[in-house]
Amino acid sequence: MEVISYSSPPCCNFKRRLLVKKHSTRQQVKISLCKKHRILCTRINSRSGSLGFSNKDYPLLKNVYHGKGSRPFNALEGSKNVESKVFSGNYNGYVIGREDEVGSMSETRDSVTKVLIPGLPEESNGERGAPISSCFWEWKPKLNVHYEKSGCENVNSPPLLFLPGFGVGSFHYEKQLKDLGHDYRVWAIDFLGQGMSLPIEDPTSQSNEETISETKDLVWGFGDETEPWASDLAYSMDLWRDQVRYFVEEVIGEPVYIVGNSLGGFVALYFAACNPQLVKGVTLLNATPFWGFLPNPIRSPRLARIFSWSGTFPLPESVRKLTEFVWQKISDPESIADILRQVYADHSTNVDKVFSRILETTQHPAAAASFASIMFAPQGELSFREALSRCHMSNVPICLMYGKEDPWVKPVWGLQVKKEVPDAPYYEISPAGHCPHDEVPEVVNYLLRGWIKNQESQGSVALPLLDEMENIQDSITKNLEFVREGSSKSVIVRFFGSRFSLWNRMESYFKSRFGKLETKSR
Repeated sequence: MEVISYSSPPCCNFKRRLLVKKHSTRQQVKISLCKKHRILCTRINSRSGSLGFSNKDYPLLKNVYHGKGSRPFNALEGSKNVESKVFSGNYNGYVIGREDEVGSMSETRDSVTKVLIPGLPEESNGERGAPISSCFWEWKPKLNVHYEKSGCENVNSPPLLFLPGFGVGSFHYEKQLKDLGHDYRVWAIDFLGQGMSLPIEDPTSQSNEETISETKDLVWGFGDETEPWASDLAYSMDLWRDQVRYFVEEVIGEPVYIVGNSLGGFVALYFAACNPQLVKGVTLLNATPFWGFLPNPIRSPRLARIFSWSGTFPLPESVRKLTEFVWQKISDPESIADILRQVYADHSTNVDKVFSRILETTQHPAAAASFASIMFAPQGELSFREALSRCHMSNVPICLMYGKEDPWVKPVWGLQVKKEVPDAPYYEISPAGHCPHDEVPEVVNYLLRGWIKNQESQGSVALPLLDEMENIQDSITKNLEFVREGSSKSVIVRFFGSRFSLWNRMESYFKSRFGKLETKSR
């Protein structure tokens, strides 16, 4: 046991001495640790999902529902200005959507094979999820990476690393940490500039003393000069790729199965393309196929020089005004609720913790400037398609799981990936939107377990939904049923085989439609 003294970010205002147990046991492939980093870990409250910090410990949370310039927002009552209100539903939490939309996502399942799968661990049934620890890893001076972990005792099981989408963090994988942590060693990180991996100090300084007194502790990143530690800092794809690489090398210490949702999916693929030796397999959950607007300076140096600013600190004066305007809009609780309503297909999904944690992040003094940096940071050196091609050439195993009702990354994008890597298993889940791991975690966890078993057994264990070593070349559809909060729920999952194409799908669609019409006419 090693005693580590750690001073947290000033916005958290706490100092603790913690015991961190070092695990010396590793699996087959070892990675040497280049240098020592300070790590802080604390256990997460299983009921509230919080780290146990009160408003007294975390002063920025005092006004979490009362942003500057906005009226109080009661998430349980909703807002008159928002068409779809947030109301109390069957799961004792927030439900995004109109009351008449709840339960409207069902499909005809009469002709589909039913498969009963396990639900999530529920305390009401005497079941307990795997304990989750919240940790900070000091990657570079002033740049602390927050992550959560579970299942550390499963030393002989493969490691899993989850990467979050834009605007969320490791908290979005709580249902994976609690469930999969029973069988695997599981980590989930916050990207730098997001979640709880925001900077612990202002990356800029003010030259004017009057300005310093006026803006102190209000917003960071709007100063006149860049602090030495933040020189060239921009929250870009390249930074996140490197962050993941060093985290795998120095914290996990061996190759991992990496899972990414939305932005996290792109970063997972990009990281795997550049570091195939550190990856056992990649799972994409509605991965966004593009990120960044400005050209990459390494890939297109001449074009990049045209743009005078590319996400570094401090923000230019013109960008500050735009950032203030946009940030006031998107950080408003009503806007956050509306976005959640868009990305969750099943509006009975409990999103209270997600809603609260996103609000917490918007209260951090560095949040607005970090958002601007992310939006103006350059693209990665590789496009999504190039990263996919490199992974394919390096024989990196890929698994695809996409929510069918995603309004942003529509199924056609997932099918394009399937076209590039035809041997990759593709699971289309319905109803499910942009975040299937949070909306239908029972299904995603079941498929992940099955795919990892298939990989670890080198194919001797069949892929999930396939009987024995059944070779499905086109597609099959099954109805996965599970119990949640004492009620039975089900979703349709369609598996696409190696010979599946968009034309096959169109042909199947028209056959089903005409078949229904013929049945009705009879």
